[in-house]
Amino acid sequence: MSQIKLVVSDLAGTTLKDEGNVASAFQNAMKINGYEIPIHIINPLMGFKKTEAILMMLGEHEPDSSKITNQIIDKIHQDFIEIMISFYESSISITALPDVEETMRQIKANGVKIGINTGFSKEVAEVIVKRLQWREKGLIDLLVGSDEVEKGRPYPYMIQKMMKELGIENRAEIAKIGDTEVDILEGHQAGCAYIIGVTTGAYTRQELEKANPTHIIDSFRELNAILFSDEV
Repeated sequence: MSQIKLVVSDLAGTTLKDEGNVASAFQNAMKINGYEIPIHIINPLMGFKKTEAILMMLGEHEPDSSKITNQIIDKIHQDFIEIMISFYESSISITALPDVEETMRQIKANGVKIGINTGFSKEVAEVIVKRLQWREKGLIDLLVGSDEVEKGRPYPYMIQKMMKELGIENRAEIAKIGDTEVDILEGHQAGCAYIIGVTTGAYTRQELEKANPTHIIDSFRELNAILFSDEV
C-alpha cells in the first residue's frame, strides 16, 4: 500500500466544477481596466497565482512598460476578486466535480490528509470551501491560497506551507493533483512522490503530458487506484 500521507489538490477544474467561469472573470477584470484579452490566451494561465498571471498578460498586451505598475496589477486583481466572490456567493452552479467528494471520503478513511491549494487568493478560496461545506463534511484538513506565500505555482511554497502546518516531513509522502501544467510543475518542484494530472479542467491529456506527470487520469475517482494499489 502507498505510504502517501498527504494529497494536495487544486480547486477549480480539479475538484470544483468550472465551466470557464474563472477565465471569464479574469477576462472581465482585464477588460474593466482597458485590456481586451482573448479567452484562449487566458486559459493556460489559470493555475498561476492571479497577480502573476496579470503581470504576464500586461507584459504581452501593454506596450508601455511604464504603465505596468503594482497599482494596476492590484487594481485588476481586486476587480477579479470582486467578480469571483460575487459569482461564488450567488451562483447556484457551485458544485464539486463528479465523484470528488466520495473519493475524498475514501482518502480520509485511509488516514490520508487532504490539502487544497489554489491560484486564488485565500479570500476567494474560502468562499468556495464554505459554499461546498468541505470543512463541515470533514473532507479537507487545510486550505492554502496563493497570497499566503511569497510566490505561487510553479514554486513549491504552498505545498511546503502545508507540510509545515500538517507535520509532514518527507516529500515522498505527498501526492499532488491538478488540471494544469503549472500544477504538475509545482509537484515536481516540491518533490512529490505522485504528480497527477487530471483532464477535467483547463488542459487536455496531450497538453498535460508535456509537463511529465507521473500519472494522468480522466476522473478524480481514479486517484484511489494510484494511492492505495500495490500494483501502481
